[in-house]
Amino acid sequence: MLDFSHDHFTLFGLPRSYSLDGAALETAYRALQSLYHPDRAAALADADKRLALQAATRVNEAFQTLKSPLNRARYLLQLAGVDTKEETNTSMPAAFLMQQMEWREAVMDARAAQDMAALDQLAGELAGETRVLEHALARELDTRHDYAAAALIVRKLRFLAKLDQEIGDAVEVLLD
Repeated sequence: MLDFSHDHFTLFGLPRSYSLDGAALETAYRALQSLYHPDRAAALADADKRLALQAATRVNEAFQTLKSPLNRARYLLQLAGVDTKEETNTSMPAAFLMQQMEWREAVMDARAAQDMAALDQLAGELAGETRVLEHALARELDTRHDYAAAALIVRKLRFLAKLDQEIGDAVEVLLD
């Protein structure tokens, strides 16, 4: 049966690292999913069925956490005992905040002008900035082990994820 005391990385037989082999994660997930799928426990006693369901749920939750770069970073910081304070610490470098305001204004302008090309361009810029921050996050978590710097990057990525959602919402409005 699944050992619920293992962290997500150990569960999938992967090194505890931000930089993750996505194919290895996917392969390990499929193997565990097959092994602990609740249908395999259909003929078992109720207690065993519940355990199988808990194991399948744990495997799915762990996979979703590790699959997402932002969630993986949060999880690594959690394992290191670091609270990202995303809800309470909104202090950011001034240049980052200015860029956020400019992007938000550009989203509102593009939405008002019904300019899909401008929204696509903003989404591309945002994706590029996200990649830059994810590379920095890998460096801080895997190489430098600077968890305070990593927590700041996680908070920045959270801002970008919200902005990306705003762009997606604007695109949906224009497509409707």
